[in-house]
Amino acid sequence: MEYGIFEILKLIGALGFFIYGMKVMSESIQKVAGDKLRGVMSLITSNRFSGVLTGFLTTAIIQSSSATTVMVVSFVNAGLLKLRQAISVIMGANIGTTITAILILFLGFSKFSISNYALPIIALGFPLLFAKRADLKYWGEFFIGFALLFMGLDELKHSVPDLKNNPEILEWIANLNELGFLAIIIAVLIGTILTVVVQSSSAAMAITLIMCDNGWIPFDMAAAIVLGENIGTTITANLAALVGNVHAKRAARAHFVFNAVGVIWMLLIFNVYINAVDTFMTMTDHGSPLTNVADVKWGLTYFHMSFNIINTLLMIWFVPYIEKLVIKMVPSKEEEDDEFHLEFIGTSLMQTSEISLLEARKELTVFGKIIKKMHKLSVELITSDSEKKIEKLLKKIEKYEQRTDDLELEIDDYLVKVAEGRLSAASSEEIRAILSITGDLERVADIIMRMSKDASKKAKHKLNFSKEQFKNLEEIIGLVDNAIDTMMDNLNMSYRDVTLDSAMLIEEAIDVKTKKLNKAYYKKIEEKNYDIRTGVAYRDLVFACEKIGDHLINVTESLADLKADD
Repeated sequence: MEYGIFEILKLIGALGFFIYGMKVMSESIQKVAGDKLRGVMSLITSNRFSGVLTGFLTTAIIQSSSATTVMVVSFVNAGLLKLRQAISVIMGANIGTTITAILILFLGFSKFSISNYALPIIALGFPLLFAKRADLKYWGEFFIGFALLFMGLDELKHSVPDLKNNPEILEWIANLNELGFLAIIIAVLIGTILTVVVQSSSAAMAITLIMCDNGWIPFDMAAAIVLGENIGTTITANLAALVGNVHAKRAARAHFVFNAVGVIWMLLIFNVYINAVDTFMTMTDHGSPLTNVADVKWGLTYFHMSFNIINTLLMIWFVPYIEKLVIKMVPSKEEEDDEFHLEFIGTSLMQTSEISLLEARKELTVFGKIIKKMHKLSVELITSDSEKKIEKLLKKIEKYEQRTDDLELEIDDYLVKVAEGRLSAASSEEIRAILSITGDLERVADIIMRMSKDASKKAKHKLNFSKEQFKNLEEIIGLVDNAIDTMMDNLNMSYRDVTLDSAMLIEEAIDVKTKKLNKAYYKKIEEKNYDIRTGVAYRDLVFACEKIGDHLINVTESLADLKADD
């Protein structure tokens, strides 16, 4: 049999065809679901059964267990889900992934193959791409992705080597069977490596079904390969969690522990379970996968589905113990682990562009907290007379200001990468709003930094504010405090609930106070004994507070604009 480089490239191309179709279909259905999908995920409670149902439904809808688990890791990373909730969702995702295998088997391997109707399906989806309504465009993408998936599967079936007429190539499998149970362990490793290489358990399952359909492998080895695919599919989430915080790492480890333990107990009763599946199929007139090659793919589907369901039903009672185990596996190393940060920046593993905006939202609240700390430290610096303390406070503020510069760059770079993906109109608007907000927050940090430096110079040159000036500064700084608190409340709440009323009242109060103090300042200049150098330092601080207020109201206006667009 001649099977050269060109044939290998065709096989790889067919696999790419299949995976690309699945990617287009998965991403488009996520965009169709949009906020509804987020809503479903947010309904998860401490009830582990509702978590399993959520994981199952999400995976069944978006047709990708990897996307669901990466999404769950993202939510845990952002503090939107607790570890115990995440574990139950991951369990449900494992059951949901069996839906893909069933679709592939029924629509790709039956006499009625959907690949025969792929071009008419594309013909239906293509005009929708030019629709004005965004949801119709996404449905068009879904139909095209759906068709491409099964066209890729058909190409994959025709691109595999003709081993039926060249049985000598299969001798190594026959030799493996002589190894007994060790052959099953090797098959598990093959399944794990196969899934890691193609980065899709659905693609690995499709390849396994093709091998069964061609009679390359017996039922027991195919089942063992599927067990390996269950371990291999955890790699995606664990890779994504490498750049996540401690909570994300724990969620990813929980996925691995759940699947690995399931594979271990199944291996202990493997032969008994295989015979049980064979008996069930024989009794229900579905044939025998152990004796009939044509029935192996059906036996494999029954095995895959029943194993994931039974494994979840068993392991769901051990969720608290899995939680304790992964906490020991990934302990907290420092206090910063208790704060949530956007840590998926710069990775290509974030497959869900819509969901990634939730990470950016959480990062904005972290940004706001830093601004609040900086402002508090600057007030302490302004009111201090100790040069040593002022120097210490100034170093802290400089450190925070550098962090805000880094944050702005990180968030902006991340959002630019997110914008390169497929986004709904609402998500595009949100990206623009977040970019505007990070700019305003960074400018607030710059102003606080400048205020602090000016105040430190005041102490250095022995400039002392009068009681009246201190009182006026306390009043306008107090208004800025209120403005920061209001902004933080708005950043933490659902953007749909943001209103401008309270923020506008505080901004107007800051403007009125600034005008009043400026007017009084120019009157004081006319007095003979007025210290101009101290007056200028005082005026600059008042002016800086007014500028901070302007940028803070810009943040709330950006959030309110999102609500208006919605």
